[in-house]
Amino acid sequence: MAKEITGYVKLQCKGGQANPAPPIGPALGSKGVNIMEFCKQFNARTQDKMGKVLPVLLTVYADKSFDFVIKTPPAAVQLMEAAKIQKGSKESNRNKVGKVSWAQVEEIAKDKMSDLNCFTLESAMKMVAGTARSMGLNVDGAAPWAN
Repeated sequence: MAKEITGYVKLQCKGGQANPAPPIGPALGSKGVNIMEFCKQFNARTQDKMGKVLPVLLTVYADKSFDFVIKTPPAAVQLMEAAKIQKGSKESNRNKVGKVSWAQVEEIAKDKMSDLNCFTLESAMKMVAGTARSMGLNVDGAAPWAN
């Protein structure tokens, strides 16, 4: 018989660097999860993505056991890496802080495809391009579908 689910916890942790300090400790402690066990498992599964921000969806069961799914890094984080900037613009409609190409947008969209709620690469690219615009990044060139 399936385990009874008592709740979900969404976290964003750096790969290979989870520790029981806030914000992870209090979030998991309130659900009764063994914090050190989560940190050990998460760090073991994310050794190859060291230092990258990774969203985690943690499912907590009635017997205090847990499962977790590691998602791909947020589009905003990947866009900042592609544009080589530290942070987005405070006024994205007035101050542009960088540029990304459609090839970079396509690469990010292919990477994020499993986490986005879209079915085609074109719609995923539009979502990533929208994120870029809201961060104050210009997307260079004409869109590939606007031929």
